[in-house]
Amino acid sequence: MEVPNLGHNLTSPMSPCEGMIKNLSLDAIQLCEREGNKSQDSGIVEMEELPVPQNIKISNITCDSFKICWDMEPRVKERITHYFIDLNKKENKNSNKFKHKDVPTKLVAKAVPLPMTVRGHWFLSPRTEYTVAVQTASKQSDGDYAVSEWSEIIDFTTADYSTVHLTQLLEKAEVIAGRMLRFSVFYRNQNKEYFDQAREVHGNHMLPAVKDNSGSHGSPISGKLKGLYFSCNTEFNTGKPPQDSPYGRTRFEIQAETLFNPKTNLYFGDFYCMYTAYHYVILVLAPQGSPGDDFCKAKLQALDITNNHFLTCTVDEEAGDGALVFRHAQDVILEVIYTEPVDLVLGTVAEISGHQLMSLSTVNAKKDPSCKTCNISVGR
Repeated sequence: MEVPNLGHNLTSPMSPCEGMIKNLSLDAIQLCEREGNKSQDSGIVEMEELPVPQNIKISNITCDSFKICWDMEPRVKERITHYFIDLNKKENKNSNKFKHKDVPTKLVAKAVPLPMTVRGHWFLSPRTEYTVAVQTASKQSDGDYAVSEWSEIIDFTTADYSTVHLTQLLEKAEVIAGRMLRFSVFYRNQNKEYFDQAREVHGNHMLPAVKDNSGSHGSPISGKLKGLYFSCNTEFNTGKPPQDSPYGRTRFEIQAETLFNPKTNLYFGDFYCMYTAYHYVILVLAPQGSPGDDFCKAKLQALDITNNHFLTCTVDEEAGDGALVFRHAQDVILEVIYTEPVDLVLGTVAEISGHQLMSLSTVNAKKDPSCKTCNISVGR
């Protein structure tokens, strides 16, 4: 049974989110802040006979839900009318600063058979550490509650976006992708020292690195998938790559066919923005059968390389010589991750004539949680 209802924090004004929650079917009560093991609200009385939940177990964890169960003494089960659940995000230096601070995390549910599902994107974020503790309660004739002491505190971490959530992001991205433009090269900008190290230390190869935490908080590739970032967007008036870059003034260019061809699988990875009008789509290119391909098959939504809204590879029927034609979406900025090492001899390295626009960098960029274009109804 799901628990969609929140009790209201006595010290906080009701937020719009709380107003919505208050109208749901389960009883709403006012819960005080937990201090130690005791409830301090004058409307809640301690009653030792009520059992303290023991041996708490968390299971079936998703990005915005989990199941919870515990052991109770059978002799007093019939006296228990409600469960109080104290859910808190573990604060750390990387905590999600966009979580609604004014939404309380005290939940109340009518006593139902366990395990019980707790679900709600307004108080659960993906990839986030939480603590949970439980009380049993008995509603009295005068409306007050007799409660047990709090249980032990249990830690758990919510999951990444599932393929269902990624499909929702994909569908949103398709709406604004725009028309397709032809291109011929992928390019990767870094500083000169990066390419010197690739030659001198890594045998002339650019090596995949673990993806940073840019984009959606629930992205299953952040901090897990290894790859090399490439771009392919072109300037509308020239059809060529732009001469400015946030990542360095030295550019590696490689013919598109070398990385993207019928032996390459293409996956949708993410859709996000950074408080600007620009929207970014992360795609993954993985040679068929590679370790990166195996990872993506399990985590991401595969795209047809000949027919999708973002990046295509098709045979030029008019030329009749089997040549491949490549196109990219005009109205989104594509970030293409290639999952395997790339030898510098396969392309060219040269300095661009433009500037290094640091302000446009997406390294560890956080997604705007208020954007209606690129957010879905789960934790951000």
